[in-house]
Amino acid sequence: MAKYDISNLTIAITGSTGGLGSALAKTLHAKGAKLALLDLDGAAAQQQAASLGGPSRAQGWAVNVRSMESLEQAINDAAAHFGGLDMVIANAGITEMEALVNGSEAAFTRVIDINLNGVWRTFKAAIPHVRQRRGYLLAISSMAAFIHSPLQSSYAASKAGVWAMCDSIRLELRHMGVGVGSVHPTFFPTPMMDGVFADEAGNRIWDGNKGGIWKMVTLESVVAAIVEGIEQRSDMIVVPKRIGLIARAPGVFRKAVEVLGFRDSEIEQAVTAAGRR
Repeated sequence: MAKYDISNLTIAITGSTGGLGSALAKTLHAKGAKLALLDLDGAAAQQQAASLGGPSRAQGWAVNVRSMESLEQAINDAAAHFGGLDMVIANAGITEMEALVNGSEAAFTRVIDINLNGVWRTFKAAIPHVRQRRGYLLAISSMAAFIHSPLQSSYAASKAGVWAMCDSIRLELRHMGVGVGSVHPTFFPTPMMDGVFADEAGNRIWDGNKGGIWKMVTLESVVAAIVEGIEQRSDMIVVPKRIGLIARAPGVFRKAVEVLGFRDSEIEQAVTAAGRR
């Protein structure tokens, strides 16, 4: 398959001013992409855009991924500004270190609404534009999708849900020529991880991720893997590659099931029928 030429792409990124979002934006900008930078802090997104060349190359919008209206408005404005949209990266996410016995429903619900529902809303808002260019939807999941740690039930559930959702949506969009991928990195340094280590419970569980099987990888290695995955329109991006077997084991037979059990023509008809309800 020919590489997806990033220099020709217009890409929207949610959570654009965070650790991963900011690093991705800089790298994709350096490769020539035009960027719609979407962040809860609209002023910060606009400043970020100005640092990346201004309106012809990057523009910032305030977005709350907990609001469908907010996402639709920003993504529609971005598509109008750049003349279309090739790709969206659903990157916005949070975590909480809470146990079931003393955790709060509000905290659990907030993580699920941002990390899982927020990805669905982002894809939903973007698909009218992305399908016009037979583009690509990419969600930032985690190693937590397939390795489930204590005190992070909301985070693990949300990231496993993102993985499953991407697999499901990929089948729905396959006949449209739209690709869907999910990213599964292990631990890497971000402000979110700084918060985990600053939390007594988080630091006790992970001990700063200084060694062993939970040792951190670099932010640069995660960004490089994501960029390579974008160029290949990958279904699944795992960082580092050494955890690939663990990540892919649950899906060993998934591809065969998808080919044998779900025909594109039947899916297209089912999507149409669902829309008539």
